[in-house]
Amino acid sequence: MDASKPSSYALQPLPVTSGHRFLVPTKRIHDGDDVTFFLSSRAYTDIMTFIFQLNAAMIPRKREEGSIKEWQLQDPEVHHPRVVQDVAKLLESLNAIIDEVPPDPGPRRFGNISFRKWYEMVQERISGLLDRHLPPEISKLGSGEEVPAKAELVAYLVGSFGSSQRLDYGTGHELSFLAFLGCLWKLGAFPETEDGNQERGIVLGIIEPYLQLIRRLILTYTLEPAGSHGVWGLDDHSFLPYVFGSAQFAPAIASPSDIVMEGSCPNAPDPADVAKASAVERERQRNMYFSAIGFIYDVKKGPFWEHSHVLFDISGVKAGWAKINKGMLKMYNAEVLSKFPVVQHFPFGSLFVWEKDPAAAEVAKSVHTSSQPSKATMPSVRVQPPLRDPLGEQGTRAPWAGGSMGGMPPASGTAAPWASRSSSTAATSVPNGPNQPTRAPWASTAPLPPRAGGATTAPAPQAGTTSVQSAVPSTRAPWADRRPPT
Repeated sequence: MDASKPSSYALQPLPVTSGHRFLVPTKRIHDGDDVTFFLSSRAYTDIMTFIFQLNAAMIPRKREEGSIKEWQLQDPEVHHPRVVQDVAKLLESLNAIIDEVPPDPGPRRFGNISFRKWYEMVQERISGLLDRHLPPEISKLGSGEEVPAKAELVAYLVGSFGSSQRLDYGTGHELSFLAFLGCLWKLGAFPETEDGNQERGIVLGIIEPYLQLIRRLILTYTLEPAGSHGVWGLDDHSFLPYVFGSAQFAPAIASPSDIVMEGSCPNAPDPADVAKASAVERERQRNMYFSAIGFIYDVKKGPFWEHSHVLFDISGVKAGWAKINKGMLKMYNAEVLSKFPVVQHFPFGSLFVWEKDPAAAEVAKSVHTSSQPSKATMPSVRVQPPLRDPLGEQGTRAPWAGGSMGGMPPASGTAAPWASRSSSTAATSVPNGPNQPTRAPWASTAPLPPRAGGATTAPAPQAGTTSVQSAVPSTRAPWADRRPPT
């Protein structure tokens, strides 16, 4: 699917019958070849179709009297059906759990470990929360089967709040929440749409509150960016608000077929205003793009062009917000859906299916997917050889290793007074003169080692023997006894 062209059709609800078999979503993407397959799968087609559908609904509309309606945050004219209100209440319940799990006050370098406790509590309560806040015909669907529909909903919803193991959050988790909403759409949870009114309710009534929840999680538990490109990435955590926020400022249309590729809404701010803190503070109250920019201002300091290089470059686009919106759609396809580190954890079940889309064109391998390890090139596990035994090897040996001294070099250095020198070979002679090794004064008597508990003092010389001092060869310089002339 061409990510630069909006889809003229919507994601179709699944004809769920008694014969439909739900599946627990599982990981399918393991290498670069799997990413290539994913880009031609039915799941990818459904995801992009849903994004195009939501994006088109956020573009301003031309009214019959000639006026233009721009969709804003907290817009009273945006209809929120019952299911949108219920999912928003579900997010409020998850938000309230944060109050039950305050951040750990201990020193830390990365994410706060209390996030794991919050995540565990969500896992424990999520099934009951879905039963409470979703229509019974959705939450109980397939309850008599081996795998109910709720199993697929839980997998995507729980996977949308970050990683409790790595204490991070990124666009892959955001994608999981989009899939959760896509599952609800496929299961028929939303009423029939009319000129995008249901989709606008989803974006402004569910996705924006979800983003607010995520921002609170990031600030409360200092979640790390997942797979961030640093200053060379669009945003450390999110992508969708830039897609839908740029659509809010695009030129007005009468229907999705009228979408243009350039221009802006008459009262839209200049894209360059993202670098002006005062303009961001004003616009973040009504627009998702500037709301996301405002969060960057909340958590980062310094010049905008320095810490948000890509967004700063985008602010220089002269062709208007429609051009930016088109670029965001293409960038989402390239930087999120086509990147192995992002989509590798995305699971596939019966609603987002790991099957080839018959209508999809052949997808060529990108430089990124080609650089990922494939199953065919993954190294096999090598059996490690046993650790070598240095005492049992018969390789290169020291010159004295063949003697009967147990492979040890001849003892010619400082030895303990009681060291035994009995062997089958002649003892090595000790050189005389100045090359004489340094020996203890009593070494010539070779006494036995001291008794247990005894002192290690030198034995006194016996009567009739030569003084030990006189037995020690002199090590004085030849001229040491000379006296200077008088």
